Amino acid sequence: MSVAEQVLDTLARVTQVDEVRTNPDLRLYDLHLLDSLSTVELMVSFSEQFGVELSPAEFEPEQWATPSKIVHDIEQRVGAGNGR
Repeated sequence: MSVAEQVLDTLARVTQVDEVRTNPDLRLYDLHLLDSLSTVELMVSFSEQFGVELSPAEFEPEQWATPSKIVHDIEQRVGAGNGR
């Protein structure tokens, strides 16, 4: 399973909305699919899944405004962690 698929699976589980898999531009915060608590839940899940450091203190919601932005961010972090 690719990083993108894992990210979208986790996002669908946390938001309880399957549309996050098919609509990469879904505005997660604007539609109240993510809030501060679910964002921290995602951070913990991604840290455990991919071994990446995610800090709520340094987080800006616009960074993860859409599923595609979250996928891109995690792919970048995973790639950087692998020395790419």
